[in-house]
Parts: sequence; structure tokens; C-alpha cells
Amino acid sequence: MTAKEHLILGIESSCDETAAAVVAGGYRILSNVVASQDDIHRKYGGVVPELASREHLRQIVPVVREAVEQAHITLGDVDAVAVTQGPGLIGALLVGVTYGKVLALSLGKPLVAVNHLEGHVHAVLLEARAAGREPRLPAVCLIVSGGHTILYHVNSEPANGASRFTYARIGGTRDDAAGEAYDKVARMLALGYPGGPNIDRLAAFGDAHAVRFSEPKMAGNPYDFSFSGIKTAVLYHLRKHRELEPEIEARRQALARGERSADALRALSSAATLNLVASFQRAVITNLVAQTFAATEQHTARSIFVSGGVAANSELRRAFEAESTRRGIEVFFPSRALSTDNAAMIAAAGHARFLAGDRADDTLDAEANLPLA
Repeated sequence: MTAKEHLILGIESSCDETAAAVVAGGYRILSNVVASQDDIHRKYGGVVPELASREHLRQIVPVVREAVEQAHITLGDVDAVAVTQGPGLIGALLVGVTYGKVLALSLGKPLVAVNHLEGHVHAVLLEARAAGREPRLPAVCLIVSGGHTILYHVNSEPANGASRFTYARIGGTRDDAAGEAYDKVARMLALGYPGGPNIDRLAAFGDAHAVRFSEPKMAGNPYDFSFSGIKTAVLYHLRKHRELEPEIEARRQALARGERSADALRALSSAATLNLVASFQRAVITNLVAQTFAATEQHTARSIFVSGGVAANSELRRAFEAESTRRGIEVFFPSRALSTDNAAMIAAAGHARFLAGDRADDTLDAEANLPLA
């Protein structure tokens, strides 16, 4: 670590991952610890807010302790504590915000409030800079996850001798987020929770053109998204094809036995199911790519960021990379480990805000619907 590198301890608890990380200089990850709650929520097919909050309470102290130990520092070495203020589940957020406030106060260190969505932007910037690449601004950023599908215009401006990032909302989902649609379709087809990874793996074995889905047409803002119609179309398809019910029940029983791998579920899936999965994924990804590049052209962006849990999807990455090559504009993804919720991205965003002079105090409160722009 050089003399100019500030150490930021990041804390993230917006949904169902309790996470802590130490990042040096805004891009060098010294530790990144994530305690997942997938096993707790899997039986319910989605996140149960009260259970998430209880698990955060149980995990927050050991997760922070482990992050500090892995970084080979002491808590007294950090220059600031960055914590997710929102958006997210209010009970979950309160655990992280309260702990972050108490920790910063006890250490006599600055507290920096971070918007979770800004963290996803910095997941891209962090890894690009670590690889010696500086994304060109302005950029269009697609944040696509189980809770969000939003397009932002990202730029920067001078602040306190450093740079403060600026955000303008271009468009977003009017109903289900893309990741939410994945989970709901996976639930209909008994493909496990979370649904995205297994749908992505199974789609490779199906014909993505076998089932036709209508392209969403949005009145008003052309950069808005809607995935509820695609999800409903899957439901109507299943009602029309009742012959698929026995295999759905067979997969449901396999999940109950703990057989959740894509290979196990594929063995219980017909060609018709694999074709449906592949066609559903193609419809979602085609819409995401088209909307993002249209916004990029309209806003004369110089690069594209794609972040959030769904950014780990292999077909999404292939589609964006193919279109970026065709159009000659660079697209940046975080690694799959930093696509999902983590605290390294919160520490990186907190570092930028720390340098820009942003500080929070003991009046900081969690905000479930905190806007980024």
C-alpha cells in the first residue's frame, strides 16, 4: 500500500447478503467477505425480509471481523467506514447502518453513506482500474438484478480536489426487475432459487427461437423496461401445455430432496422445457441490450457499464460483447464475484465520496427507497 492509498471499510446489508470488505485506494481489494443467505430463503422461493434482518444481526460482527483479518490490518488502520444507506429492505439496511455508525463513532473515523446502486457502478470502475483500464465518461450504466433494472447516465465533476460522480436516470422497469422475472419463471418451472443461474445454464441446451415472445412496447419513456408481460406469457404457455406438468412436479420433488444442480434438473427436463427456458432468456436479454444501446446512442455515451446480479449471466455478456464489437463502443462488466451484492463495491464508492469530502453523522438513517438520481 502506498502512502496515498486510503483504506476504506465497506459494509453492505441491503438485502440477503451480509458483506464487509477493505479496499485500498478505491480499487485494490484487500478483503471481500460475503455471508449468503440463499439456503435460508430457498425454501420460500424468495427473500423473507424478517429472516434476512435476523441473519444480518447474527452475521454482521463476525463478517466485519473476518474482513479486517483477511486484509491484515486492524480496525484502527481504516481511514473511513462506508455503509450502504439504501435502497433495500429497511430492516436489513438498519442492521448495517446502525453497526456502521457505532463502529465509526467508536473508532473516531469518518462515516460515509453510499447508495447501493452507486456501489454497482463502482464495481465496474474498481475492477477496470485494477486492470489498468480507465472507462471513458460519460457512460451509460445498466444495473440489472433481482430488485433493479435501471439505466443511468454516469459522468463526473470536480469536487474538493477530487471527482464526484454524477448520475441521471434514463429509464427503468415499470414492473418486475429482470432478475425478479427470472426467479418467478424458475418458480413456475421448478428450477430452484435463485432462478437466474440455472436458467442461464439450461438455456444453452434449448432452441432460443422455439417460443415467440412479443417485444415490450413502452408508451412514454422509450428507455423504460417491462418484464411482467414476458413472465405472464410463460404462465400462459404452461397453461396451454399441460403435458409439462408431470416433469415440473418431478423437478419440484428433486428440489425438495436437495437435488438443485443444473445437471440434475436438466435430466428431468424435456426439449420443450429447455426451448421455453432458452426463448424466455433470449427475450429478456434482447430487450436489455436493445434498450441500453439505444440509450447510449441517444446520450452520446463513450462507454457502457453493465452491473448487478444478472450481469453474471453468460448469455447477457455474450450479447453485449457482440453488439459492442459491432458498434465500436466499449462495454465493461465487473467479474461475476462483484456482480452480485458485495461490500468491495460499497468501499470503492465510499472512497470516491470520501475524497470528495462527503461525510455522514450520527443522524444517518436507512432509506428503503433511496434514489440515486
